[in-house]
Amino acid sequence: MGGVYGNAIAIALENCPVEARGLMSGVLQQGYSMGYVFAACANLGVGGSTESWKTVFWIAAGLSFLAGALRVVLPESKQFRDAKRAGTHRNTFPGAFWRDTKSMLAKEWRLVVYCIILMAWFNFYSHTSQDSYTTFVLTQKDLDNSRASRASILMKVGACVGGTIIGYMSQFLGRRRSIILAALMSILLIPAWILPEGEHRLSASAFFMQFFVQGAWGVIPIHLNELSPPEFRSSFPGVTYQLGNMISSPSAQIVNAIAEANSIRGTQGEPEPAYGPTMGVATAIFAVGIVVTTMIGPEKRGRNFEQAKVAGIIETAFAGEVNAKAVEAEDGVVKEMEKK
Repeated sequence: MGGVYGNAIAIALENCPVEARGLMSGVLQQGYSMGYVFAACANLGVGGSTESWKTVFWIAAGLSFLAGALRVVLPESKQFRDAKRAGTHRNTFPGAFWRDTKSMLAKEWRLVVYCIILMAWFNFYSHTSQDSYTTFVLTQKDLDNSRASRASILMKVGACVGGTIIGYMSQFLGRRRSIILAALMSILLIPAWILPEGEHRLSASAFFMQFFVQGAWGVIPIHLNELSPPEFRSSFPGVTYQLGNMISSPSAQIVNAIAEANSIRGTQGEPEPAYGPTMGVATAIFAVGIVVTTMIGPEKRGRNFEQAKVAGIIETAFAGEVNAKAVEAEDGVVKEMEKK
């Protein structure tokens, strides 16, 4: 699973026009939120009980397999096909890749550390604001499992909308400005996010909260891709993202432990775990971390990276008859798909 992210954003973003990359970044990133929506809908469809997760797990496994099978039959990127058509023999050697990697780290180690820290903030930010949300509305707000699932669905619909819109806005507003604006707006929404009562109010506030949380996230694929050394535009975003994700992995456990160690009065006047205040304070802290880190970091909006040489490749030109035939066959598949 960890190997998918870097490759996915590289192939998606290098194959669209520069002026559309902000929008594509937002759409791509919100595949994550759309998966959450599908899972919540599946949970409702199989009964919406607290034990239905096993059935949802197998449904998700089937959908993941179908996604992988679909990718197998789709053609390779234009850049890959053009390289084969050029008749260039490409040999990849692990030694050459590690040599290039060491050279990159010697030159760009500050950028690597910066991106890991930024991704740690972002992963803390999203996990804190969403992972315990369903538990929050079940315990502190006394919603049943079906109403909690509906609130979660609307929350992630807001994420899909926000990621797409703010990703698009970053194309002319700037990557850093868009991230900072979204993070600041999410801080302002925290009281409206945790204080309301009832399914409809909670759903509306969660919609707008995740609009801005995932709105900031919608800029990340293109921002990371543009910051990456061009020859590492697949591995660099994937590794820095996953290292940041690893650092933030205890976020849900930390929130749960603090919330359960403290209590507030619930809707019925009985003591309940303090999920609302804990999530609110933690989300504000991580949003401020994102704002400060983004303010002091670089931005390379509009950078052209799609034609850069890939790291670890040794090239020898020759008449690429086999490659040319393979490309012709693949181009035929592409043309047939375009006709359909």
